[in-house]
Amino acid sequence: MILEVAVIVLFLFWAGTLAMFLAYIRAQKQIAAQQAKADALRDQRIKDLGKRVDDYQNGNVRMGEDLHELRAIVAPLPDKLAQLEQRDPTSLSFAQAARLVGMGASVNELTQSCGLTQAEAELMSKLHKN
Repeated sequence: MILEVAVIVLFLFWAGTLAMFLAYIRAQKQIAAQQAKADALRDQRIKDLGKRVDDYQNGNVRMGEDLHELRAIVAPLPDKLAQLEQRDPTSLSFAQAARLVGMGASVNELTQSCGLTQAEAELMSKLHKN
């Protein structure tokens, strides 16, 4: 009789241990599934951020190329402007008038010193006043 009771107690202990083990396995599967979902979300986020970085990088490269082209276009402009000022005496008077307006010259002073008409002097004064 003691042997039968011992076998029953051992069986119950084994059944309890088995139930706890199965519950532990089920919980671990749930944790693994949640972790897999979180990993997939993280991987998607990393992929999206990588794409954004690539887009920014490509935009910066294009901007750099555009700036390089603009530098090539703008670089000769000061020389061309100087050549134009030297060739055309009327444009020199306009450039001189713009400088004088920047220094505070009046319309009458512009007409006298630069040889501009009254209307041209007024226009220069309005355009180049600070």
